[in-house]
Amino acid sequence: MIQDTPTPLPEVVVTAARLPPAAGDAAFSVVRLEGQALDRATRLDEALATVPTVSLFRRTSSLGANPTTQGISLRAIAPSGAGRTLVTLDGEPLNDPFGGWVIWSQVAPESLESVDIIRGAGAGAYGAGALTGVITLRERDRDGGVLDASAGGDGGRRLAAATTLTHGRASITASALYDRSDGYIPVRGPAAGAADTPLDLEARSAALRVDLGLEAATALSLRASAYEEDRGSGLAGARSSASGKGYSATLARTPGEGRLGARVQVWRRESDFANTSAAVAAGRATTAPANDQYATPASGWGGNLAVRQSLVLAGGRLEGEVGADARFSEGGTQERFRYMIGQFTRDRFAGGETSVVGVYAEASWTGGPWLVAGGLRLDRWENAEGRRLELDRATGLPTLDETYPDRSGDVVSARLALRRDLGAGLAIRAAAYSSFRPATLNELHRPFRVSNDLTEANAALEPETLQGVEAGLSWSGGRTILGATVFWNRIEDAIVNVTIGEGPGVIAALPRAGFIPAGGVLRQRRNAGVIEATGLELTAEHRFDTVTLVGAVSATNAKVNGGSAAPRLTGLRPAQAPVLSATAGVDWRMTERLTLGARARYESRRFDDDLNSRVLEAALTIDARADWRVRGGVTLYASADNLLDEDIEISETGDGIAGFGPPRTLRAGVSFDW
Repeated sequence: MIQDTPTPLPEVVVTAARLPPAAGDAAFSVVRLEGQALDRATRLDEALATVPTVSLFRRTSSLGANPTTQGISLRAIAPSGAGRTLVTLDGEPLNDPFGGWVIWSQVAPESLESVDIIRGAGAGAYGAGALTGVITLRERDRDGGVLDASAGGDGGRRLAAATTLTHGRASITASALYDRSDGYIPVRGPAAGAADTPLDLEARSAALRVDLGLEAATALSLRASAYEEDRGSGLAGARSSASGKGYSATLARTPGEGRLGARVQVWRRESDFANTSAAVAAGRATTAPANDQYATPASGWGGNLAVRQSLVLAGGRLEGEVGADARFSEGGTQERFRYMIGQFTRDRFAGGETSVVGVYAEASWTGGPWLVAGGLRLDRWENAEGRRLELDRATGLPTLDETYPDRSGDVVSARLALRRDLGAGLAIRAAAYSSFRPATLNELHRPFRVSNDLTEANAALEPETLQGVEAGLSWSGGRTILGATVFWNRIEDAIVNVTIGEGPGVIAALPRAGFIPAGGVLRQRRNAGVIEATGLELTAEHRFDTVTLVGAVSATNAKVNGGSAAPRLTGLRPAQAPVLSATAGVDWRMTERLTLGARARYESRRFDDDLNSRVLEAALTIDARADWRVRGGVTLYASADNLLDEDIEISETGDGIAGFGPPRTLRAGVSFDW
């Protein structure tokens, strides 16, 4: 179910150590996913994609996306491979400490209770990385469990389970996921050659959380998780893998009448990433090794503290929260490159450290039909120990040895919103906010290659900042829920992959990148001026006795002003940012046992590059599903993704070769709930 939340998010009694949603959240643009939206999804990012304003960097889901393109963004302002949205699981950041992307296979949808998508309001208690908003995941904590097993086309096999067991004042929540696919070939038709191979996938993840009830309203949660995935990249000799572990400890006291609420959390994440890329010969008959990034070890750690108090005053209720958070990351890429005469001739080691430490204060006042909320943050960011070393493998001597000066700065961000209930289910709201995102270690230090296109790192990147205003109207009339939001956002110092030159040859403006093949381009990450965007978001839901209809539309007009940093981009649209996206769905409970459902997603054309020269045409996909309840807790289902077998363009090379998303895929399975 998709719902533009028209009322304050309720407090709920939980066993996990977490604070309830803040009362002020209802003044901002919040979309909640739960129920069928999560139960029917095989991947979390696919569930999120039912909201039009949510997208990965590219059109494809994590089924076929390289880990470096799994960054998630809200609103089609300027999607990024690193992602411009913060993703948290009960307060613990899930964004990769090296690249900022999110490995979606680390979280099984079955393990979640709900997901809140907070669009635009990126400051407050969330801090760095929440440039275009926040996605907050709440892990399940109700007794019982679910087991889901399915098989489908392209050799797809999936097994997922999650359960919570409670005894007295202690509970254990466990989840596991195994997902495998033989994959599909993204380049199809006459353009395909022997060099094109399937995007196969094998992913595994597991998590365990122990909750201990202490004194009244206080709980301690200890959580550990791990994930590992290996996938093909669509070209012979090109593959990638990602792995990681996470640990967190949280102590929380739920606020109540006359009782101070608080949360203290510490966490650590470790990740690694490997990626091999290949150069494609003319006619796509063969490939040659181009780069072997054999390891990218990284670690992130940090903590957060929040204290919340609620007071009943004459005419209303005042809720306040003060807190602090800190995040530290270190890591680097280790790779072999410059393939000549049958072997790699150079080694590269590049990386560094980043940190962000912030303090904040938030408050909200609820009185009669009014809700007013606001907050202020101060953050200190730092990039340190940056270095790039390249060695000749034959002699061991350096061919490039750069060290970068430590850099730091302060960022002030704030948000303010109000909401008024007009009666008869109608409410209006307005908000203004600012937020920021510092560059990731990946953007600062790691160059990369996709086919014949090369992108250089930039250790001089400054944090990007966003300012925005929006207004919304919502109406809840029994079986019908409607919502509308208009917004204006401005990103300054936007980090963009800017085209420097085209191959073949060495580009004089950036000679350290080496030789650029014919049909390829050289780009560099730069703070490319300003991106401004205005948009409209509409949501609707209506429930009949046996039929539920849902729909949502997002229209965004985004333009780049590259200024002196990237003058060629002025007046163009950001890469991967469509003007229009829309979703629609219907669920029909035909009988007590049989339910039929269908979902459609439309997206206008988008561009695969900063110069708007590589056009990805408009796309429409329709998915269908049938569920048959055998008996209580046992359901058989069958589904068809991309029912009409449309060719959905997801990429285009410099020589005009298009890559496509998955064809029609059939799947059948069984789900057990207890």
